[in-house]
Amino acid sequence: MKTLFPGILVITSAEKVFLVFVALALWLWVYGGSFINSTTVALLVVALMLLFKILSWDDVLGYKSAWNTLVWFATLVSLADGLSRVGFTGYIANALASSLKGVDPTTALIVMIAAFYWLHYLFASLTAHTTALYPIFLKTLIQLGIPPALAAYSLAYTLGLMGIISPYATGPAPVYYGSGYIKGSDYWKLGLIFGIIYFIAYLALGLPILMLILK
Repeated sequence: MKTLFPGILVITSAEKVFLVFVALALWLWVYGGSFINSTTVALLVVALMLLFKILSWDDVLGYKSAWNTLVWFATLVSLADGLSRVGFTGYIANALASSLKGVDPTTALIVMIAAFYWLHYLFASLTAHTTALYPIFLKTLIQLGIPPALAAYSLAYTLGLMGIISPYATGPAPVYYGSGYIKGSDYWKLGLIFGIIYFIAYLALGLPILMLILK
């Protein structure tokens, strides 16, 4: 922005074009899902900004945090998808189910919740985690004698907690990690510490209340 008079800012032509591109991106993200992928929208807008010289290629290359996020998230999403495709996560769930047969239902529920929660280290988003593991663990808990409603809710509520455990646990996490405000080693340590705190709080407070409500 340029200052025309003291205290008065004027939007430049480049900034006006940039606002148009932002509005275009938002519109396509909200209404364009049926004909264009959200990632394609982002790439399209970046390409347009380069074409109209709002950004230079040096600007793109110099944005280290964005590249860091891209490499982290793209790689880990692919790895998580690969684990699901080869049946690794299903194998773990089935192995747990077979080892818990004959065990007290409450104990079996806690063990399965713990496995569901901490296996999130293998996934780069809550969506991937839910898609790959939730149906398997839900079915397993029901087979172990857990009421369907309790099984469904006890797993679902952990999804709001496990996003803290790693720099790739949720979509926004790589952005926070890439910003550089928290060192990589500190991010992992704090993620583990708060992950344990949240997990214990859930087992000590959340799960008993849930079991009482659904009794």
